[in-house]
Amino acid sequence: MSITAAQGFAAAGIAAGIKSTAKADLALVVNQGPRFDAAAVFTSNRVVAAPVIWSRRAVADGVLHAVVLNSGGANACTGAPGLEDAAATAKAVAQSVDCEPDDVAVCSTGLIGVRLPMAAVLSGIAAAADQLSADGGDAAAHAIMTTDTVPKQALAEGEGYTIGGMAKGAGMLAPALATMLVVITTDAEISAPDLQTCLQKATALTFDRIDSDGCMSTNDTVLALASGASGTIPDLDDFTTNLARVCWSLARQLIGDAEGASHDIAVEVTGAASEQDALEVAREIARSNLFKCAIFGNDPNWGRVLSAIGVTSAAFEADELDVTMNGVQVCRAGGVGDPRELVDLTGRECQVLVDLHAGEHKATIWTNDLTYGYVKENAEYSS
Repeated sequence: MSITAAQGFAAAGIAAGIKSTAKADLALVVNQGPRFDAAAVFTSNRVVAAPVIWSRRAVADGVLHAVVLNSGGANACTGAPGLEDAAATAKAVAQSVDCEPDDVAVCSTGLIGVRLPMAAVLSGIAAAADQLSADGGDAAAHAIMTTDTVPKQALAEGEGYTIGGMAKGAGMLAPALATMLVVITTDAEISAPDLQTCLQKATALTFDRIDSDGCMSTNDTVLALASGASGTIPDLDDFTTNLARVCWSLARQLIGDAEGASHDIAVEVTGAASEQDALEVAREIARSNLFKCAIFGNDPNWGRVLSAIGVTSAAFEADELDVTMNGVQVCRAGGVGDPRELVDLTGRECQVLVDLHAGEHKATIWTNDLTYGYVKENAEYSS
């Protein structure tokens, strides 16, 4: 299931000494060709880390030969020295794998406002380069973990090509993007412009629609690399579908591993006048601390869903709203529906379906009941 499942890629993950725990903390992914097409999407936060600034420039021409990722430090809000560190990191990788520094993407994750221990980073790059192999994907996925409890990997097989991916992320998950580092590889023969289009479509429906705690990171990066090693030129619609499957799997793994969460919640809004309305309503519900407290306490309190809907600018009539929780319609036409006691919230999965009865558009946001300490203190409060 790893990023080296696709032909033409090698990877490694090592303990470079960036973390004080002696756990793996540096990963290297190398595209061995014959093609080196690349695409990326980044955080929309206006405060961005040095690696994001560097990687935006590196991928601008649609070419990447390698990606280096470290956990144990975000290299964010570190000023000009942080940019110099990102450049030095790319240069070290380039020397190790025989490419240009401008063809190396750099990704970092960890504490904001602290310089990276560059001696450990640079020696770690040399060590990782020596360990590169077609079996190194799993080690790389472990090396990018921070508060993650498990590595996150995904795989999709197309007609004659493979797409693999790895991700890290557990907290600060919010749309556009989540707090994540993601590397996706494929051996399909696809141009950088087409890969960029496919990636934007896939992330818009997956990573952009998960929301754990409403916080957006400074380092969010999703990179896609294509080696062309399979020799297969894919149908772009088919490729986008398979790419979205990989992104969807990774996105769900991110939500499922969020720190302290006990429920994975799908908030689906239907009957909206526009997709924008559907997304606004779904996100408002997904970010409601009171709603999350209710789910944490296994209380199908649909009043909190209606309260969240009411502060949006979406088109709806209050006396036409329907809410269904795990298959039980607890609110019908803005009023009392079936008994809430019929709703079973003891499992991990929770589905909340809202029908606005205002149109034909729909959207889904995936979240969880994570609100840190607020949840446990207020789980029994009802409004």
